[in-house]
Amino acid sequence: MNVHPMHPFLARAAAAASGVAAAVPAGQPLDAPTPCGEFDTRALINHWVLYTSHGLEHRARRTELPGELVARDFTADADWRSAYAAQLERAVAAWGEPAAWEGDVDLGGSPVPAVGIARMLIIELVLHGWDVARAVGAEIEVDDELALLVREIVEENAELYRQYAGFAETVSVPDDASAWERALAASGRDPRWKAERCRGRGAVAGPSSAPRARPRVDVSSFAATGFSGTSGRNGQNPTGRTCLTPPSLR
Repeated sequence: MNVHPMHPFLARAAAAASGVAAAVPAGQPLDAPTPCGEFDTRALINHWVLYTSHGLEHRARRTELPGELVARDFTADADWRSAYAAQLERAVAAWGEPAAWEGDVDLGGSPVPAVGIARMLIIELVLHGWDVARAVGAEIEVDDELALLVREIVEENAELYRQYAGFAETVSVPDDASAWERALAASGRDPRWKAERCRGRGAVAGPSSAPRARPRVDVSSFAATGFSGTSGRNGQNPTGRTCLTPPSLR
């Protein structure tokens, strides 16, 4: 069976995301801030798990996400980390079928090339993987080749994402920044971002020398769902703010 040349990158992105989930401590408070501004850790993990594992498989199979999944609080299950890893394996296997990469994916009546959907989900896996890792004090392992691809995809779609507040403006990085740091910066993420707790003040974002990332509407979630918004019932968007779909893809 011929494997699409993008499939190994998808598998590596999924492995990186699975590694981050495994690194989230069992007793980790989930009300901590994240680089995603409006999303706390619980909301971000729920969003990440839904779109990058379940959504990833459903897009390969051209089926819709069940409402039960959209409403679920995945973090309420003690084994959510291993469940996420297992679901990622199923999703990557679904994209291992050559037919998954052929033709278009219907997003609410708008056909989008399947390859483009997969590319967007690759960046969703690792960018949100980094967001989660930073929020819990862990790291994500992204090799240089994958980082270069992520940066390429980010730059291809950056203006569209920024139009809908999907990305903040590009962050300046030193000349010796790694390929991964440059990919993060291109998406509006500050590679220096860290979370810390201030005594008596609850969770706040750091570092203090860097501005807090502005809230982002996650445009890339349309690649997994085709929905024009989210209800926030499972804490994926605690503010109830809509995850917008670009007009060209509606």
